[in-house]
Amino acid sequence: GITQHIGAYQVDVGDSTITFLDTPGHAAFSSMRARGAHVTDIVVLVVAADDGVQPQTAEAIQHAKAAGVPIIVAVNKMDKAGANPDHVKQQLSEYELLPEEWGGDTLYAPVSALRGEGIDELLEQIHLQAEVLDLRANPDRHAEGVVIEAKMERGRGAVASVLVQQGTLRNGDYVVLGSAFGRVRAMVDHRGKRLKQADPSTPVELFGLSELPEVGDELAVVANEKNARKLAEHRAEQKKLIALSEGRRNALEDLYAAAARGQLERLHVILKADVQGTLQAIKTALEKIEVEGTEINVLLAAVGDISESDVNLASSDNAILLGFNVKLDSKARQAADQKGVEPEIFSVIYALLDTVESRLKGMLAPEYEHVLNGTAEVRQLFRISKVGVVAGSYVIDGKVARGHRVKILRDGSVIHEGKITGLKRFKDDVREVTAGLECGVFVDYGDIQEGDLIETYAEEIVEQG
Repeated sequence: GITQHIGAYQVDVGDSTITFLDTPGHAAFSSMRARGAHVTDIVVLVVAADDGVQPQTAEAIQHAKAAGVPIIVAVNKMDKAGANPDHVKQQLSEYELLPEEWGGDTLYAPVSALRGEGIDELLEQIHLQAEVLDLRANPDRHAEGVVIEAKMERGRGAVASVLVQQGTLRNGDYVVLGSAFGRVRAMVDHRGKRLKQADPSTPVELFGLSELPEVGDELAVVANEKNARKLAEHRAEQKKLIALSEGRRNALEDLYAAAARGQLERLHVILKADVQGTLQAIKTALEKIEVEGTEINVLLAAVGDISESDVNLASSDNAILLGFNVKLDSKARQAADQKGVEPEIFSVIYALLDTVESRLKGMLAPEYEHVLNGTAEVRQLFRISKVGVVAGSYVIDGKVARGHRVKILRDGSVIHEGKITGLKRFKDDVREVTAGLECGVFVDYGDIQEGDLIETYAEEIVEQG
């Protein structure tokens, strides 16, 4: 057979087949969710009975919850002398994974992978959960799926690991995966066995692509190579346009703009800290911050350095990524640069809290107030060809300046709002004129009259309380 690592495998249970993928902490998990693809239907969370909940366990739980996937807990290493499944249940109950026997709805399965004990019971629980969820797929249609891994192999070119979700994928099909396309030249399953077709819920490696797709790209089958190329080019163009328009999506300016468009109601936060006690203290403090019209949604709070999966989750959920006394690993830094995520790391709790409060205030549409700069009275009008009307004016108080916004008042009522486009003293162009002096004012309004008042003002943002 062909040596390969697909990151997925299948197990037969009676007349059914269960497909296993990588853990929720897998980098693909968040990006797939971002594209609306429910890649996994059930998460099996493996926790050692002797070690209990570790930082990566908590992280995996948060990733699964972020994807809205039900969790079955496999308590492993039950053969160890120090195995304490009740302690594991107690720990996980703090993450809202309450066992059924304690009045909750989470299934727990004690297993020993070393001895093979409890595995059949675990598989049966997965099968029963799948029946409750009524998971179905239609094999009699063009295949749809999602890329779960991709790599370049010498002599084979671009190789994509794909999970078929709907329909049946066949050798010879013309496929598009993101901006990659091609004809399926060959497929192999998780054992390296060559396949002629792949049914729903089957993970396969396929060969014959024009380029390397991205993890999370959706697979579509089309009629011919021309259509495949056209769709791939369209997707590539869309991807470029999105990349150009998004820019640094987590910059504070983007949060202001998104809030002004009414697209943000919650500030999504991913929090990593060096120790559990500090993590809980910061999380509690964050939940106490109140800015009217906003709320904080902590997507993930976990102990440990910022990882690539954290960056992917922040990117997919438009979340801010905060760290306290932690570092970015090399893969996380690379992913952050690629995805435009800007992790912020603090060593003082108050600085972190102040930053979050500023972000919350930034989500509110800014309020402006008009600050009066000066007032001028129109005393004589001059009409200049190619220029228009110039208002010969006397500055009563304050100052008027080129570029100032203006209100033109007649009989106490505002009849026009615009801007000073030019300003003269005698024949000279000037930037500003102060009280007690005469000047010629150019405004973008043709119906101005003698006796009108010109009020100049500035717009200042009102600080949110």
